[in-house]
Amino acid sequence: MLDLKAFEKQAIPTMYEEAKNYDLKKIIQKQKAKLGDKLVLLAHHYQKDDIVEWADEVGDSLELAKKVSNHKQAEVIVFCGVHFMAETADILTAQKQKVLLPDLSAGCSMADMANANQLKIAWSKLKSLFNDTVLPITYINSTAEVKAFIGRYGGVTVTSGNAEEIVSWAFTQSKRILFLPDKHLGCNTAYHLGIPLNQMATWHPATKDLSYEGDLQDVRVILWEGFCSVHQQFTPLQVKRMRKLFPDIKVIVHPECRKDVVDLADDFGSTAKLIKLTHKAKPGDRLAIGTDNNLVGRLQKEMKEKGVFVHFLNPMACACLTMNRIDLPHLAWILDELAAGRVQNQITVFDETTKWAKLTLDKMLELTK
Repeated sequence: MLDLKAFEKQAIPTMYEEAKNYDLKKIIQKQKAKLGDKLVLLAHHYQKDDIVEWADEVGDSLELAKKVSNHKQAEVIVFCGVHFMAETADILTAQKQKVLLPDLSAGCSMADMANANQLKIAWSKLKSLFNDTVLPITYINSTAEVKAFIGRYGGVTVTSGNAEEIVSWAFTQSKRILFLPDKHLGCNTAYHLGIPLNQMATWHPATKDLSYEGDLQDVRVILWEGFCSVHQQFTPLQVKRMRKLFPDIKVIVHPECRKDVVDLADDFGSTAKLIKLTHKAKPGDRLAIGTDNNLVGRLQKEMKEKGVFVHFLNPMACACLTMNRIDLPHLAWILDELAAGRVQNQITVFDETTKWAKLTLDKMLELTK
């Protein structure tokens, strides 16, 4: 497996950085045509418009996890997303297929908030407190090594699109769950399944301890202290301001947002659900969307033609900075290299890690068919 930190300052030839977008797009168009069916280009919804336009498949984490295994004819998958997504693609594809990430510094700050060593310490402590009554669940926004650890202990991966379904299943298997690394998705999911806040504890990986007021035997959910830097930017005040400006507005947000934001929203859901809700809007409807602003901006332009008013819940929020490291210069460069027979930035998960991580992903896909 490549060491992402070793490539944080990876340089590509200056000719790509200095080229005009028009010329970069000509390169991408030419090399995509040359590579043909050997290549599949995947892009996450949070990518910029000029990347999404070249994708063969666009989706959220769950959609792309399902779609990647449909392209058995492709020799190479270029994943315009972040590192954990490319790892997931490598785990779910055939060994002969190569997965490439245009910029190796495109990581995920949330995934970095939980590593296998931290999880080992947490698991040991939780075992001492709760014996064998805890089932581990990891959000797909986690490293392959974390997924492998979860797999060794019978756990499962979730996405924001299937979290309620899988957490419901988990409670038929175990009295308690450990949910990592996003405390907000874990809290919102469990709460909307009827688990009260006073039955949720928090594991703090930095201090290696569990915070909970009350009898530990009442704990049903252990939340990992982690979060998404993008969705952390949304606040209740923004929801209230939007409603004051537009009393008829419908506010929809991602479940990675804080619980107090989700509680004030009209609806919440995965990226795919937010898009679906937006597309269901009728002319004259007004929506405020709390998620990555690259996607919201795209929906705003698209729905304007249908007479639907789409607003940024927080117009000043930063888009995912690491996702945005995938840009036209890096995409043009990696396709030029590929067309010349040079494979760059291949993401390869070790076989042993793949074996265990795949168990958690296969279980997720089995439960959400």
